[in-house]
Amino acid sequence: MNETILIHFSGQDKAGIITSLTRTLAEYNVCVLDIGQAVVHETLALGLLIEIPVGKDSGPLKQRLLVQSQELGLHVRFTSIDAASFDHWILSQGKDRFIITVLGRAISAEQLSRVAAIIAKHGLNIDRIERLSGRLSLAAHTSNANACVELRVSGQACAEDDMRAEFLAVTQELNIDIAFQRESIFRRNRRLFAFDMDSTLIQGEVIDELAKMAGVADQVIEITSSAMRGEIEFKESFRRRVALLKGLPESRVRELLGSIPLIDGAERLIRTLKLLGYKTAILSGGFTFFARHLQERLGIDYVHANELEIANGVVTGSVNTEIVDGAMKAELLQQIADQEKISIEQVIAVGDGANDLPMLNLAGMGIAFHAKPLVRESADHSLSHLGLDSLLYLIGVRDRDLYALKHFS
Repeated sequence: MNETILIHFSGQDKAGIITSLTRTLAEYNVCVLDIGQAVVHETLALGLLIEIPVGKDSGPLKQRLLVQSQELGLHVRFTSIDAASFDHWILSQGKDRFIITVLGRAISAEQLSRVAAIIAKHGLNIDRIERLSGRLSLAAHTSNANACVELRVSGQACAEDDMRAEFLAVTQELNIDIAFQRESIFRRNRRLFAFDMDSTLIQGEVIDELAKMAGVADQVIEITSSAMRGEIEFKESFRRRVALLKGLPESRVRELLGSIPLIDGAERLIRTLKLLGYKTAILSGGFTFFARHLQERLGIDYVHANELEIANGVVTGSVNTEIVDGAMKAELLQQIADQEKISIEQVIAVGDGANDLPMLNLAGMGIAFHAKPLVRESADHSLSHLGLDSLLYLIGVRDRDLYALKHFS
Protein backbone atom coordinates (compact mmCIF):
# COMPACT_ATOMS: atom_id res chain seq x y z
CA MET A 1 0.00 0.00 0.00
CA ASN A 2 1.18 3.53 -0.75
CA GLU A 3 1.94 5.75 2.25
CA THR A 4 -1.21 7.55 3.37
CA ILE A 5 -1.07 10.64 5.60
CA LEU A 6 -3.73 12.80 7.22
CA ILE A 7 -2.61 16.43 7.40
CA HIS A 8 -4.45 18.86 9.65
CA PHE A 9 -3.93 22.64 9.44
CA SER A 10 -5.41 25.18 11.84
CA GLY A 11 -5.09 28.91 12.39
CA GLN A 12 -6.29 32.31 11.26
CA ASP A 13 -8.14 32.13 7.95
CA LYS A 14 -7.08 34.32 5.05
CA ALA A 15 -7.20 34.30 1.28
CA GLY A 16 -4.74 32.13 -0.62
CA ILE A 17 -4.11 29.37 1.94
CA ILE A 18 -5.57 26.55 -0.16
CA THR A 19 -3.78 27.82 -3.26
CA SER A 20 -0.44 27.87 -1.50
CA LEU A 21 -0.75 24.47 0.19
CA THR A 22 -2.13 22.58 -2.80
CA ARG A 23 0.59 24.03 -5.03
CA THR A 24 3.16 22.47 -2.72
CA LEU A 25 1.34 19.13 -2.72
CA ALA A 26 1.24 19.27 -6.52
CA GLU A 27 5.02 19.69 -6.67
CA TYR A 28 5.36 16.37 -4.85
CA ASN A 29 2.78 14.71 -7.13
CA VAL A 30 0.56 13.51 -4.26
CA CYS A 31 -3.02 12.30 -4.68
CA VAL A 32 -5.71 13.96 -2.52
CA LEU A 33 -8.05 11.21 -1.26
CA ASP A 34 -10.22 13.42 0.94
CA ILE A 35 -10.45 17.07 1.93
CA GLY A 36 -12.57 19.04 4.35
CA GLN A 37 -12.54 22.60 5.67
CA ALA A 38 -14.45 24.62 8.24
CA VAL A 39 -14.14 28.26 9.28
CA VAL A 40 -15.54 29.41 12.63
CA HIS A 41 -15.12 33.06 13.62
CA GLU A 42 -12.37 33.48 10.97
CA THR A 43 -10.45 30.49 12.37
CA LEU A 44 -9.60 27.76 9.87
CA ALA A 45 -9.59 24.00 10.33
CA LEU A 46 -8.43 22.16 7.18
CA GLY A 47 -7.87 18.45 6.77
CA LEU A 48 -6.37 16.59 3.79
CA LEU A 49 -5.94 12.85 3.37
CA ILE A 50 -3.15 12.33 0.87
CA GLU A 51 -1.39 9.40 -0.80
CA ILE A 52 2.35 9.60 -1.41
CA PRO A 53 3.54 8.16 -4.76
CA VAL A 54 5.14 4.70 -4.63
CA GLY A 55 8.84 4.85 -3.89
CA LYS A 56 8.77 8.46 -2.67
CA ASP A 57 9.83 9.61 0.80
CA SER A 58 7.29 11.78 2.62
CA GLY A 59 10.00 13.44 4.77
CA PRO A 60 10.88 16.32 2.40
CA LEU A 61 7.18 17.12 1.85
CA LYS A 62 6.51 17.24 5.59
CA GLN A 63 9.48 19.52 6.16
CA ARG A 64 8.35 21.81 3.35
CA LEU A 65 4.81 21.99 4.77
CA LEU A 66 6.14 22.74 8.27
CA VAL A 67 8.06 25.75 6.95
CA GLN A 68 5.15 26.86 4.79
CA SER A 69 2.70 26.61 7.69
CA GLN A 70 4.90 28.87 9.82
CA GLU A 71 4.96 31.40 6.99
CA LEU A 72 1.14 31.26 6.75
CA GLY A 73 0.64 31.47 10.51
CA LEU A 74 -0.80 27.95 10.72
CA HIS A 75 -0.31 24.94 12.96
CA VAL A 76 0.15 21.62 11.15
CA ARG A 77 -0.12 18.04 12.34
CA PHE A 78 0.70 14.83 10.42
CA THR A 79 -0.90 11.45 11.16
CA SER A 80 0.14 8.27 9.35
CA ILE A 81 -2.83 6.11 8.33
CA ASP A 82 -2.26 2.37 8.44
CA ALA A 83 -3.95 -0.15 6.14
CA ALA A 84 -6.60 -1.16 8.68
CA SER A 85 -7.63 2.45 9.33
CA PHE A 86 -7.73 3.17 5.61
CA ASP A 87 -9.92 0.13 4.90
CA HIS A 88 -12.25 1.14 7.72
CA TRP A 89 -12.57 4.60 6.16
CA ILE A 90 -13.42 3.07 2.78
CA LEU A 91 -16.09 0.81 4.29
CA SER A 92 -17.61 3.70 6.24
CA GLN A 93 -18.81 5.24 2.97
CA GLY A 94 -21.77 2.83 3.13
CA LYS A 95 -23.06 4.12 6.47
CA ASP A 96 -26.50 5.66 6.85
CA ARG A 97 -26.40 9.43 6.80
CA PHE A 98 -28.80 11.86 8.46
CA ILE A 99 -29.44 15.57 8.73
CA ILE A 100 -30.35 16.90 12.18
CA THR A 101 -31.51 20.52 12.24
CA VAL A 102 -31.70 22.41 15.54
CA LEU A 103 -33.81 25.59 15.52
CA GLY A 104 -34.69 28.19 18.14
CA ARG A 105 -34.61 31.88 18.99
CA ALA A 106 -31.11 31.23 20.30
CA ILE A 107 -29.13 28.01 20.68
CA SER A 108 -27.33 27.32 23.95
CA ALA A 109 -24.50 24.98 24.84
CA GLU A 110 -26.93 22.96 26.97
CA GLN A 111 -29.27 22.43 24.03
CA LEU A 112 -26.43 21.29 21.76
CA SER A 113 -25.09 19.07 24.52
CA ARG A 114 -28.42 17.30 24.93
CA VAL A 115 -28.79 16.80 21.18
CA ALA A 116 -25.22 15.51 20.85
CA ALA A 117 -25.77 13.10 23.75
CA ILE A 118 -28.80 11.55 22.01
CA ILE A 119 -26.81 11.20 18.79
CA ALA A 120 -23.97 9.46 20.60
CA LYS A 121 -26.34 7.24 22.59
CA HIS A 122 -27.69 5.83 19.34
CA GLY A 123 -24.25 5.10 17.94
CA LEU A 124 -24.12 7.90 15.39
CA ASN A 125 -21.17 10.16 14.70
CA ILE A 126 -21.33 13.89 13.99
CA ASP A 127 -19.41 14.48 10.77
CA ARG A 128 -20.11 18.16 10.21
CA ILE A 129 -21.85 21.10 11.88
CA GLU A 130 -22.89 24.24 10.01
CA ARG A 131 -24.76 27.37 11.04
CA LEU A 132 -27.60 28.13 8.62
CA SER A 133 -28.96 31.24 10.32
CA GLY A 134 -27.38 34.67 10.03
CA ARG A 135 -24.82 35.98 12.46
CA LEU A 136 -26.28 37.32 15.71
CA SER A 137 -24.98 40.48 17.31
CA LEU A 138 -24.35 40.23 21.04
CA ALA A 139 -26.29 43.47 21.39
CA ALA A 140 -29.29 42.32 19.37
CA HIS A 141 -30.67 39.08 20.86
CA THR A 142 -34.30 39.88 20.09
CA SER A 143 -37.40 37.82 20.69
CA ASN A 144 -37.91 37.29 16.94
CA ALA A 145 -34.34 36.24 16.11
CA ASN A 146 -33.73 32.94 14.30
CA ALA A 147 -30.93 30.57 15.22
CA CYS A 148 -30.30 27.33 13.34
CA VAL A 149 -27.48 24.82 13.09
CA GLU A 150 -27.39 21.75 10.87
CA LEU A 151 -25.59 18.59 11.97
CA ARG A 152 -24.64 15.93 9.45
CA VAL A 153 -24.29 12.56 11.16
CA SER A 154 -23.57 9.01 10.08
CA GLY A 155 -23.74 5.48 11.38
CA GLN A 156 -26.20 2.62 11.67
CA ALA A 157 -29.42 3.92 13.24
CA CYS A 158 -31.20 0.89 14.67
CA ALA A 159 -33.96 2.71 16.56
CA GLU A 160 -34.96 5.83 14.65
CA ASP A 161 -38.38 6.03 16.31
CA ASP A 162 -36.79 5.98 19.76
CA MET A 163 -34.37 8.70 18.73
CA ARG A 164 -37.20 10.87 17.38
CA ALA A 165 -39.08 10.42 20.66
CA GLU A 166 -36.03 11.52 22.64
CA PHE A 167 -35.57 14.56 20.39
CA LEU A 168 -39.26 15.46 20.87
CA ALA A 169 -38.88 15.30 24.66
CA VAL A 170 -35.88 17.66 24.48
CA THR A 171 -37.76 20.14 22.28
CA GLN A 172 -40.56 20.40 24.82
CA GLU A 173 -38.16 20.77 27.74
CA LEU A 174 -35.67 23.22 26.21
CA ASN A 175 -37.88 25.28 23.84
CA ILE A 176 -36.16 24.33 20.61
CA ASP A 177 -37.16 22.41 17.51
CA ILE A 178 -35.24 19.42 16.16
CA ALA A 179 -35.78 17.94 12.70
CA PHE A 180 -34.31 14.53 11.92
CA GLN A 181 -34.06 13.59 8.23
CA ARG A 182 -32.47 10.65 6.47
CA GLU A 183 -30.09 12.01 3.85
CA SER A 184 -31.07 10.98 0.34
CA ILE A 185 -31.19 12.26 -3.21
CA PHE A 186 -34.87 13.13 -2.65
CA ARG A 187 -34.07 15.24 0.43
CA ARG A 188 -31.82 17.38 -1.76
CA ASN A 189 -34.42 17.64 -4.53
CA ARG A 190 -37.76 18.60 -2.99
CA ARG A 191 -40.18 20.04 -5.55
CA LEU A 192 -43.58 20.65 -3.91
CA PHE A 193 -44.79 22.22 -0.65
CA ALA A 194 -48.41 21.52 0.34
CA PHE A 195 -50.00 23.49 3.18
CA ASP A 196 -53.06 23.27 5.32
CA MET A 197 -54.58 26.75 5.48
CA ASP A 198 -56.26 27.52 8.81
CA SER A 199 -53.75 28.03 11.65
CA THR A 200 -50.96 27.02 9.26
CA LEU A 201 -50.83 29.71 6.58
CA ILE A 202 -53.13 32.10 8.45
CA GLN A 203 -53.48 33.04 12.11
CA GLY A 204 -56.79 31.45 12.94
CA GLU A 205 -59.68 29.36 11.66
CA VAL A 206 -61.96 30.93 9.03
CA ILE A 207 -64.96 28.94 10.22
CA ASP A 208 -64.46 30.21 13.77
CA GLU A 209 -64.45 33.82 12.54
CA LEU A 210 -67.63 33.18 10.56
CA ALA A 211 -69.17 31.68 13.69
CA LYS A 212 -68.44 34.86 15.62
CA MET A 213 -70.31 36.83 12.97
CA ALA A 214 -73.24 34.40 13.19
CA GLY A 215 -73.30 34.47 16.98
CA VAL A 216 -72.51 30.75 17.35
CA ALA A 217 -68.81 31.01 18.23
CA ASP A 218 -68.83 28.89 21.36
CA GLN A 219 -70.59 25.94 19.70
CA VAL A 220 -68.38 26.01 16.59
CA ILE A 221 -65.10 26.48 18.45
CA GLU A 222 -65.88 23.50 20.68
CA ILE A 223 -66.63 21.28 17.69
CA THR A 224 -63.48 22.55 15.90
CA SER A 225 -61.29 21.85 18.91
CA SER A 226 -62.72 18.38 19.32
CA ALA A 227 -62.13 17.60 15.65
CA MET A 228 -58.53 18.88 15.72
CA ARG A 229 -57.89 16.68 18.74
CA GLY A 230 -59.15 13.72 16.73
CA GLU A 231 -62.18 13.12 18.94
CA ILE A 232 -64.82 13.64 16.21
CA GLU A 233 -64.62 12.39 12.63
CA PHE A 234 -63.82 15.43 10.49
CA LYS A 235 -66.65 15.20 7.97
CA GLU A 236 -69.26 14.98 10.70
CA SER A 237 -67.74 17.88 12.61
CA PHE A 238 -67.62 19.97 9.43
CA ARG A 239 -71.30 19.37 8.67
CA ARG A 240 -72.25 20.35 12.22
CA ARG A 241 -70.25 23.57 12.10
CA VAL A 242 -71.49 24.65 8.68
CA ALA A 243 -75.10 24.02 9.72
CA LEU A 244 -74.66 26.53 12.53
CA LEU A 245 -73.74 29.23 9.97
CA LYS A 246 -77.10 29.08 8.22
CA GLY A 247 -78.50 32.53 7.45
CA LEU A 248 -75.19 34.42 7.63
CA PRO A 249 -75.24 37.15 4.91
CA GLU A 250 -72.76 36.77 2.07
CA SER A 251 -71.65 40.37 2.59
CA ARG A 252 -70.44 39.47 6.08
CA VAL A 253 -68.57 36.44 4.71
CA ARG A 254 -66.64 38.65 2.27
CA GLU A 255 -65.59 40.95 5.11
CA LEU A 256 -63.16 38.25 6.25
CA LEU A 257 -60.98 38.56 3.15
CA GLY A 258 -57.82 40.32 4.18
CA SER A 259 -58.85 40.53 7.83
CA ILE A 260 -57.16 37.32 9.05
CA PRO A 261 -53.37 37.88 9.01
CA LEU A 262 -50.89 35.46 7.54
CA ILE A 263 -48.88 33.34 9.95
CA ASP A 264 -45.45 34.79 10.75
CA GLY A 265 -43.00 34.03 7.94
CA ALA A 266 -45.59 32.74 5.44
CA GLU A 267 -45.08 35.42 2.83
CA ARG A 268 -41.28 35.17 3.01
CA LEU A 269 -41.45 31.39 2.69
CA ILE A 270 -43.79 31.33 -0.32
CA ARG A 271 -41.91 34.12 -2.08
CA THR A 272 -38.62 32.25 -1.64
CA LEU A 273 -40.06 28.92 -2.77
CA LYS A 274 -41.38 30.56 -5.94
CA LEU A 275 -37.96 32.07 -6.66
CA LEU A 276 -36.40 28.63 -6.20
CA GLY A 277 -38.88 27.01 -8.59
CA TYR A 278 -40.97 25.01 -6.10
CA LYS A 279 -44.64 24.31 -6.69
CA THR A 280 -47.03 25.13 -3.84
CA ALA A 281 -50.49 23.91 -2.88
CA ILE A 282 -53.20 24.61 -0.32
CA LEU A 283 -55.05 21.48 0.77
CA SER A 284 -57.60 22.71 3.28
CA GLY A 285 -60.60 21.50 5.21
CA GLY A 286 -61.60 25.17 5.22
CA PHE A 287 -63.29 27.21 2.50
CA THR A 288 -62.36 27.90 -1.10
CA PHE A 289 -63.34 31.59 -0.99
CA PHE A 290 -60.50 32.30 1.44
CA ALA A 291 -58.06 29.81 -0.08
CA ARG A 292 -58.45 31.43 -3.51
CA HIS A 293 -57.87 34.82 -1.92
CA LEU A 294 -54.53 33.49 -0.62
CA GLN A 295 -53.80 31.91 -3.98
CA GLU A 296 -54.11 35.29 -5.67
CA ARG A 297 -52.15 37.09 -2.97
CA LEU A 298 -49.26 34.62 -2.68
CA GLY A 299 -49.20 32.96 -6.10
CA ILE A 300 -50.12 29.46 -4.90
CA ASP A 301 -50.21 26.91 -7.74
CA TYR A 302 -52.92 24.51 -6.51
CA VAL A 303 -55.93 25.04 -4.24
CA HIS A 304 -58.35 22.41 -2.93
CA ALA A 305 -60.85 23.24 -0.18
CA ASN A 306 -64.57 23.14 0.62
CA GLU A 307 -67.18 25.31 -1.07
CA LEU A 308 -69.23 27.42 1.33
CA GLU A 309 -72.68 27.17 -0.24
CA ILE A 310 -74.45 30.52 -0.59
CA ALA A 311 -77.92 31.04 -2.10
CA ASN A 312 -79.97 34.21 -2.32
CA GLY A 313 -77.22 36.13 -0.58
CA VAL A 314 -77.00 33.97 2.56
CA VAL A 315 -75.16 30.87 3.76
CA THR A 316 -77.42 27.83 3.37
CA GLY A 317 -75.84 25.75 6.14
CA SER A 318 -75.76 22.69 3.88
CA VAL A 319 -72.82 20.77 2.41
CA ASN A 320 -73.59 19.41 -1.04
CA THR A 321 -70.07 18.68 -2.31
CA GLU A 322 -67.48 16.12 -1.24
CA ILE A 323 -65.77 17.32 1.91
CA VAL A 324 -61.99 17.70 1.91
CA ASP A 325 -61.03 15.66 4.97
CA GLY A 326 -57.76 14.00 5.95
CA ALA A 327 -58.06 11.10 3.52
CA MET A 328 -58.97 13.45 0.69
CA LYS A 329 -55.96 15.66 1.44
CA ALA A 330 -53.64 12.68 1.06
CA GLU A 331 -55.37 11.64 -2.17
CA LEU A 332 -55.11 15.16 -3.59
CA LEU A 333 -51.46 15.36 -2.59
CA GLN A 334 -50.70 12.20 -4.54
CA GLN A 335 -52.67 13.51 -7.54
CA ILE A 336 -50.66 16.75 -7.61
CA ALA A 337 -47.37 14.85 -7.32
CA ASP A 338 -48.45 12.63 -10.22
CA GLN A 339 -49.48 15.66 -12.26
CA GLU A 340 -46.11 17.31 -11.60
CA LYS A 341 -44.38 13.99 -12.44
CA ILE A 342 -42.45 13.92 -9.18
CA SER A 343 -41.98 11.30 -6.49
CA ILE A 344 -44.04 11.67 -3.32
CA GLU A 345 -40.63 11.65 -1.58
CA GLN A 346 -40.04 15.07 -3.14
CA VAL A 347 -43.09 16.53 -1.40
CA ILE A 348 -43.19 18.45 1.89
CA ALA A 349 -46.59 18.69 3.61
CA VAL A 350 -47.32 21.11 6.45
CA GLY A 351 -50.29 21.18 8.82
CA ASP A 352 -51.43 21.52 12.41
CA GLY A 353 -54.53 19.35 12.92
CA ALA A 354 -55.46 15.69 13.14
CA ASN A 355 -57.02 15.84 9.66
CA ASP A 356 -53.58 16.76 8.28
CA LEU A 357 -51.89 13.58 9.49
CA PRO A 358 -52.71 11.45 6.41
CA MET A 359 -50.94 13.89 4.09
CA LEU A 360 -48.10 14.48 6.59
CA ASN A 361 -47.49 10.73 6.78
CA LEU A 362 -47.71 10.30 2.99
CA ALA A 363 -45.32 13.08 2.03
CA GLY A 364 -41.59 12.57 1.85
CA MET A 365 -41.41 15.08 4.71
CA GLY A 366 -44.44 15.82 6.89
CA ILE A 367 -44.17 18.75 9.29
CA ALA A 368 -46.52 19.45 12.19
CA PHE A 369 -46.38 23.24 12.44
CA HIS A 370 -47.40 24.85 15.75
CA ALA A 371 -49.61 21.79 16.06
CA LYS A 372 -51.77 20.13 18.67
CA PRO A 373 -50.00 17.59 20.94
CA LEU A 374 -51.50 14.57 19.16
CA VAL A 375 -50.23 15.82 15.81
CA ARG A 376 -46.75 16.71 17.12
CA GLU A 377 -46.37 13.23 18.54
CA SER A 378 -47.65 11.49 15.39
CA ALA A 379 -45.77 13.44 12.71
CA ASP A 380 -42.14 12.73 11.81
CA HIS A 381 -41.22 16.41 12.16
CA SER A 382 -42.54 19.19 14.37
CA LEU A 383 -41.82 22.93 14.46
CA SER A 384 -43.28 25.04 17.25
CA HIS A 385 -40.92 27.90 18.06
CA LEU A 386 -40.15 29.85 14.87
CA GLY A 387 -42.13 31.27 11.95
CA LEU A 388 -43.17 29.40 8.84
CA ASP A 389 -40.10 30.63 6.96
CA SER A 390 -37.97 28.44 9.26
CA LEU A 391 -39.00 25.56 6.95
CA LEU A 392 -36.38 26.91 4.56
CA TYR A 393 -33.67 25.66 6.92
CA LEU A 394 -35.03 22.12 6.55
CA ILE A 395 -34.30 22.18 2.82
CA GLY A 396 -30.80 23.53 3.50
CA VAL A 397 -31.38 27.21 2.67
CA ARG A 398 -29.09 29.51 4.64
CA ASP A 399 -29.93 33.07 5.60
CA ARG A 400 -27.02 34.29 3.51
CA ASP A 401 -28.55 32.51 0.50
CA LEU A 402 -31.66 34.65 0.94
CA TYR A 403 -29.62 37.84 0.91
CA ALA A 404 -28.31 36.82 -2.51
CA LEU A 405 -31.84 36.04 -3.71
CA LYS A 406 -32.90 39.64 -3.10
CA HIS A 407 -31.15 40.54 -6.34
CA PHE A 408 -33.62 38.31 -8.23
CA SER A 409 -36.84 39.32 -6.41
